[in-house]
Amino acid sequence: MKKPVYNRIKAVLAEQGKTNNWLADQLEMNRTTVSKWCRNQMQPRIETLFQIADVLEVDARTLLVSKTDR
Repeated sequence: MKKPVYNRIKAVLAEQGKTNNWLADQLEMNRTTVSKWCRNQMQPRIETLFQIADVLEVDARTLLVSKTDR
């Protein structure tokens, strides 16, 4: 069975030419945690999702996979 994808953090970072290490530095968070978000092995808390959106200057909804895309 294919593993579900819930967030687009990795895709948005790629679109902006940024890395997960850059995001970890901006958020002052552990790089391993951010890497797990980017691989959809773990999901950020909703508060953190909004922080990520602020850092990336996007709407938080941009970071989520829509129900129709799953």
